[in-house]
Amino acid sequence: MAVNKVVASAGEALDRVNIPDGATIMMGGFGLCGIPENLIRELKRRGTKDLTVISNNAGVDEFGIGLLLQSRQVRKMVSSYVGENALFERLYLTGELELEFVPQGTFSERIRAGGAGIPGFYTPTGVGTVVAEGKETRLFDGREFILERGLVADFAFIKAWRGDFWGNLVYRETARNFNPMMATAARVVIAEVEELVALGALDPDQVHTPSIYTDMLFAGSHEKRIEQRTTRPRMAGAGGGER
Repeated sequence: MAVNKVVASAGEALDRVNIPDGATIMMGGFGLCGIPENLIRELKRRGTKDLTVISNNAGVDEFGIGLLLQSRQVRKMVSSYVGENALFERLYLTGELELEFVPQGTFSERIRAGGAGIPGFYTPTGVGTVVAEGKETRLFDGREFILERGLVADFAFIKAWRGDFWGNLVYRETARNFNPMMATAARVVIAEVEELVALGALDPDQVHTPSIYTDMLFAGSHEKRIEQRTTRPRMAGAGGGER
């Protein structure tokens, strides 16, 4: 008999798993798109500290993972892009935050490899730069490659568009980003979705994360913030309306 994996809220989900201080957590998202904002807020409320967070970026100063940086709950970030967050920069430069900086393609592949049970792989990305420092190198067909390790985590916080009671997940457009890979690479996976649907409502061919990877999910409300809003100036002679 299939198990209903739905919980009422982020609070109930974290009550069940009791994330300890020092945990490693993958958090989906690219910028503010597809981030598990409800789980992040609940983690901040609980004060869990000394966290290692694996995420493409660290949100912004007042939202997303930036909230955990404000409360000094993150010990280390494993990221590929750290712009848009002045607090992140300040904490790193003052030595309050550790950073493992990873090229974005390598970051994605390290998570995919970890989820597939692959302990490491060779890539030319980063050869001859600080990224290669301290890493094993090898020649393939006369070209130098560096060894990168797969990434795994204790927990993964995932954001999806739709999910059913079994935990099958569908992402929407660019909000898919790193979420599907992270769902495969953590011991416990918690998903927040915009919409819970009945069993059978999701086309099996369109499911991005099969239920086998999902431990819990809940429906949350989401702000859908925009990092940088850019608008075109009103055109001359536009007749009173914008185009």
